[in-house]
Amino acid sequence: MAVLPQVGEKLIRVLAFTLVLSSMSAMMFNIVLPKISVDFALSYSQVSWVTSSYILVYAIGSVIYGKLADSYKLKNLITFGLCLFMVGSLVGLSAQTFWMVLAGRSLQAAGASVIPATAMLIPVRYFPPESRGRALGISATGLAVGNALGPVVSALLVSLVDWRWLFCVPLLILFTLPLYRKYLGDERGEGRAIDWWGAFLLAGTVAFLMLSVTNGTWLLLVGGALCAGCFFLRIRTASEPFVSLQLFENKRYTLGLSLSVLAVGIGYALPFLTPLLLADVNRLESGLIGFAMVPAAVVSAILGRRGGRLADSKGNRFLFSVAVGLLVFCFALFSIYSGVSAGWIAVFLIFGTVGQMFMQISLNNAISRTLPKEQTGVGMGLLTMLTFLSGAVVTGIYSRVAEGDAATAWNPLHMYPEASVYSNLYLVLALLQIGLLLLYRLRFDRQAVPDKHTV
Repeated sequence: MAVLPQVGEKLIRVLAFTLVLSSMSAMMFNIVLPKISVDFALSYSQVSWVTSSYILVYAIGSVIYGKLADSYKLKNLITFGLCLFMVGSLVGLSAQTFWMVLAGRSLQAAGASVIPATAMLIPVRYFPPESRGRALGISATGLAVGNALGPVVSALLVSLVDWRWLFCVPLLILFTLPLYRKYLGDERGEGRAIDWWGAFLLAGTVAFLMLSVTNGTWLLLVGGALCAGCFFLRIRTASEPFVSLQLFENKRYTLGLSLSVLAVGIGYALPFLTPLLLADVNRLESGLIGFAMVPAAVVSAILGRRGGRLADSKGNRFLFSVAVGLLVFCFALFSIYSGVSAGWIAVFLIFGTVGQMFMQISLNNAISRTLPKEQTGVGMGLLTMLTFLSGAVVTGIYSRVAEGDAATAWNPLHMYPEASVYSNLYLVLALLQIGLLLLYRLRFDRQAVPDKHTV
């Protein structure tokens, strides 16, 4: 079915606005966790479930909606997801107990997790490969704007009203629903039965692995391994598995998936380690740390579309190389100057944040071309879920490394002894980025031959 170009243009702009509100919703509660802790007389580890539950449900939901999108109309899935998101917001707004807060955030995540599937499928379904990079760039711009606005809007709102009103801000997303209903087509897959046992085992694998990381419990890791084993057994024996075995036999897709997981894991050091560095070494207040992160998000929002155009005009390989260059430069600056004033840290962060955005545009664009049409939804949904899982795993690794102490800095140019552990970590990350570029050039790029069956 031919799609008018103007329909795709309208949809990608609606999607960008949706992503602004979605990314704001994901981040807004981080700064009010201490307040929630006081209101309900709970420890910080207990209230951290407000964030953990959201991430967990969101990660699992993204791949489930992606799978459903291969069989059902995307407009109907969006309608269900956004309505569920509204229910969660209302539950959270009226919360009088902590369990109602958790229920509200979990329902919000269950609804909002339709958005990653939408963000992956609209560029794939409504834009040809030669202009798909620009569409992905517009999506990345929406995410960057939301990341920039989230902490600011949250801080402003809680200074005026009760923190529960944070549940209401994302409800603006409901204004996009009529537009999705209007512009999305009625295309759907073959309507095959959904392997819910496979979905349950995949969800169990993700849940156990994320919980084992956040709680540091080996028993949960064993549970995740058992669920993973049962899941792979299921997809080998089920007549219509939740994830087709052919998806994992697609070498270009699995290699691209591995690259993306590694790239997200390395790049997650920027939003996670930078606040720790500013707090531990620079002794910056939490509010000021949030503002130090804003310039990078603003510049990313400005350059997002430019990155997409570069992918279309110069190719994904070129954009990936530019991204690695920016990230290596950023990590090298951090390795040399960890401990410098917060203003310079904010400047360094710009290079890395833009580089990470360019990298995700190039990888998402390249991976989308490796998938046959009937596997696009679940394939891109699995990509989203695994990148979330990657972020959850590396936070545990980075936090343990940052809590340690380094007697000396490995980088001979480093000049702030109190920040040696950060300097060493950033040096390792710079080297890993170079390794990632070599892997991309030597393995993925060689296999990146256009396939007539991909979309």
